[in-house]
Amino acid sequence: MFSAFLNAFKIKEVRDKILFTLGIIALCRVMSNIPCPGVDTHALNIYFNQFSQNGSTAAFFGLFDMFTGGAIHKFAIATLGIMPYISASIIMQMLQPVVPQFEKMVREGGDAGRQKFNQYTRFLTLIICVIQGAMAAYAMQRPQTIGLPVPTSPLVMTTGPSFVIMTVIILTCGSMILMWLGEKITDNGIGNGASIIITIGIVSRMPSAIFSLYELVIGGSSGTSIRPVHLFLLALLFILVTAATVILTQGQRKIPIQYAKKTVGKRMLGGNSFIPLRVNFSGVMPIILAGSILIVPEMIFRWIPATRWLAAYFNYGSSSYMLIYGLMILFFSFFWVANQFNPVQISENLKRDSAFIPGIRPGKPTADYLDSTMTKVTLAGSIFLMALAVFPMLLNQHLNLPYIIDSFFGGTSLLIMVGVTLDSLSQLESHLITRNYDGFLKNGKILNRRNYR
Repeated sequence: MFSAFLNAFKIKEVRDKILFTLGIIALCRVMSNIPCPGVDTHALNIYFNQFSQNGSTAAFFGLFDMFTGGAIHKFAIATLGIMPYISASIIMQMLQPVVPQFEKMVREGGDAGRQKFNQYTRFLTLIICVIQGAMAAYAMQRPQTIGLPVPTSPLVMTTGPSFVIMTVIILTCGSMILMWLGEKITDNGIGNGASIIITIGIVSRMPSAIFSLYELVIGGSSGTSIRPVHLFLLALLFILVTAATVILTQGQRKIPIQYAKKTVGKRMLGGNSFIPLRVNFSGVMPIILAGSILIVPEMIFRWIPATRWLAAYFNYGSSSYMLIYGLMILFFSFFWVANQFNPVQISENLKRDSAFIPGIRPGKPTADYLDSTMTKVTLAGSIFLMALAVFPMLLNQHLNLPYIIDSFFGGTSLLIMVGVTLDSLSQLESHLITRNYDGFLKNGKILNRRNYR
């Protein structure tokens, strides 16, 4: 594996792509550490420390902190991160099967149609940035309006409409710049740019998690401590969970297909192949959607005095929360597959290419078979995904570890890191193999996840 990395730097084109990606990543990290004008960073740091041990509030900010790489703790110009672009992309993908114009634009428009579709995604990103930027600016002036504790000292040095307008412009520009940098990585670097920016934000929290774990070993001020043997068991558990995440990410059900043999010129075409149905077809989306939605009810119930008793059922880590969370992941897994997986279209493509599934008649029977098989595969994958998402909460309940440590033992953080790492390595390996260099594995190749979307 190490020789493969060394070989990558021997190829000028690949080396340039890697260095370009690293340079863009450095720019993103700089943006995550430049605070917005008018913000009292010292008061903001004290304010965040007030509820750092609150499970629900820590989870609320931990989710955003994970995607922004710590920018929210400084209220940096990259506080919104690249999530508005991700949200816009998700919305547009979900609208594509619903709005016939969008589906026709992508399927029949070619490169021009896809570029126009991407342009609509950018416009929607801009709208989301303005809305989220205004909410963030108002929350900095009055955190209690969104259900947070009242700060002991003002978090901003200037208040009023001027601060809101200035902050909205800065945060919007910061998020749009991150979107542009992500597209540059996709075009000129290694891997998917938006995913890499999110992954780097997650990885940037790892030193803080390791330091927190170190404090627990030596007996920190929180009063909680763990023994060295427990540290060894946690490291072993992290390896096992990571291995399980890799299995979930790479798992697939191969549907055999057979092409009718035909002669084209002097060549005989045809043969056998397969359709890979991914076990975790929806990826990390069900966890993101379920986690984002469950943040809202607790905030609303706490804000209304008559419904505050209901907020207890949505406390992060509670049994009711885990039950609702798991069911929502199960629902969104099937919802995402229903929107993105089209068995009828696949059946038509197979029929057009003179291909068929052995033992299954072409047309509607093939579509029904693919739909039934994908349902069974999705059920198994969603249960596995649900267990992976709930595991950090169970770990918090039994070991009382900080959220920043728990988040690396499953859920969104680990899924994104594993998925993006495998995707980037597969791209890098393809560059090496095309230039007659060995890949990362001697007895096989890293499965390319992009082929299964």
